[in-house]
Amino acid sequence: MLYHAHAKINWALNIVGRRADGYHLLDMLMQAVELHDDLEIFPADGLRLTVNGAPCRDEGNLVLRAARALNARAGAAHGAAIVLTKRIPEQAGLGGGSADCAATLRALDALWGLNLGLPALAALGTSLGADVPFCLAGGLARVTGIGENVAPVPGAPELPLVLVRPGGGLSTAAVFRRWDEGGYPPVALDAARLADAVVRRDLPAADRLCVNALTAPAEALMPAIAEALAALRAQGAGAVFMTGSGSTAVGVFDDPSAAARAAASLPGALLTRTLGDA
Repeated sequence: MLYHAHAKINWALNIVGRRADGYHLLDMLMQAVELHDDLEIFPADGLRLTVNGAPCRDEGNLVLRAARALNARAGAAHGAAIVLTKRIPEQAGLGGGSADCAATLRALDALWGLNLGLPALAALGTSLGADVPFCLAGGLARVTGIGENVAPVPGAPELPLVLVRPGGGLSTAAVFRRWDEGGYPPVALDAARLADAVVRRDLPAADRLCVNALTAPAEALMPAIAEALAALRAQGAGAVFMTGSGSTAVGVFDDPSAAARAAASLPGALLTRTLGDA
């Protein structure tokens, strides 16, 4: 069984509050992208994970945590051999760990014949990572709460993307901590208008509306993010923004050829695309 674990981008991210347990309340517009990790699942006794050819014994790995949580939910001790091939950069704001976790839940639910359904898997995923419910659903969606509320937006377009991750990535916890300590205000986000602009492929409008409350604290920790955003804009991207908690800068293009030229001109850039509705 081969599953693709697709990365995501945040067209927008706003922090609108904080729960008593410390989790931030968010308002986001997210979309799945073609860039993905591969997850191969084989029947086996016990749980075994190999990542890029090397055995993984990290109990904190999201794939292993997902498998154990699913076993606990089923009240059983099913086994599987899992082979993970990573392509999504880590600490990049692209949801790689959450994508792997979501793919694991889907794959093992099928392999073990549990048939729990998407709502049950999403509820389980919320306890594992804030982006897991969206990664289970995919598409284009407005995501609120701590990530558990996923409202699909129909008409998701396919758009060329160029991704630039400066530096060695950023810790999500460190960026949120900087936001907490820095007194940064919420941004003015009109998620409904932004979603409409994205669906209509109106990149100038989307560029005006896509905001991220974490861009300022992320840039304070890694000034090269601002340089990456400026470089994408100089290459002619129609909309430019940082995704998630960074450090990836996203350039959205109308024309695949222009995106390819931009990616070739920027060292380390990744060329991909958003996933549109079938």
